[in-house]
Amino acid sequence: LSAFTEGEPGEGREPFDLPRFWDALGQTFKVTSQEATKLSLAFSRPPLTSAEDCRKLSEDVQNAILAVATVYYWLPKGQGTTLRKMVRDATTEVVEGMIQLTETILSAPLESLSQEQLISTGGVWEACEQVSNLPRDNQAAVASALAVCLGVVKDALEEMEHALVEGQDPYSDIMEDEELGFRGNRDTYWSEADRKLLSSCMGLMKASKACLKKVLGVVKAYGKADSPEQIAQLDDLADIANEISPSVDELALSMYPPMNQLAVRLNAAKLASVLKKVLEITKTSHVCPPSEEGWVQFLSGAVDHNMNKIKNFTQGQL
Repeated sequence: LSAFTEGEPGEGREPFDLPRFWDALGQTFKVTSQEATKLSLAFSRPPLTSAEDCRKLSEDVQNAILAVATVYYWLPKGQGTTLRKMVRDATTEVVEGMIQLTETILSAPLESLSQEQLISTGGVWEACEQVSNLPRDNQAAVASALAVCLGVVKDALEEMEHALVEGQDPYSDIMEDEELGFRGNRDTYWSEADRKLLSSCMGLMKASKACLKKVLGVVKAYGKADSPEQIAQLDDLADIANEISPSVDELALSMYPPMNQLAVRLNAAKLASVLKKVLEITKTSHVCPPSEEGWVQFLSGAVDHNMNKIKNFTQGQL
């Protein structure tokens, strides 16, 4: 497996033919799926398969996996690192599935087809079927990666909005405790000062969602994978956009009570920095014609506006 995750592609041995690559990869995945079925059926019931048949089965499985690996290595980095990573992940899943199926067969008694063996066989089939859903070039790969990021950010934003509605101060209708001088446990709710800060943090999270949505839109509309420069620009965009969702998650986690306002400020600054980089890379790439520069400017201003408010609210914490 390390050969897939750490190995280098063969570059420049002959002119690369993308349609031929996809045909060959689809064929090797299909053969691997068939070999998984043959292997599973051979060990689904007594009598035990002969030594000669076992040798033939194992050779066929090995050859199918080697063919998958060979075709994967045809795909050069020049076709896009985002595309290559997705193909690598799909290929690794097929190999891991076949390893799991083999281990299941070796560890199970040969009485009948076990549930584990059925699940493992189905796992290989499912992994092999993925080839038809893989993006066909780096433009499609980057669009797919951005869509995943957008989904994660949407979920984080919805969760935070729900928490804000649910997380009203549970002691707001109770007078201050006469002896203690304050109400209840402040660890379980947001103070008024916290809520002011939260509003700007939510503004930053909404800007993250809007940024990904807009970038995804222009990648779909204007993105091309016809030249090395275009492919590299798309990869740069995917790499920096991948930092948005973890940065949003870190900010969201620090927003829950009891809130450390300085931690919130630091996480907000990190997210703002990532968003500004995404917008900057978008603006200088081929996916952003002059007609699209307006929203880039607008979102950049929205990020600055919310970050300045967060700095003002937390100035006393420094």
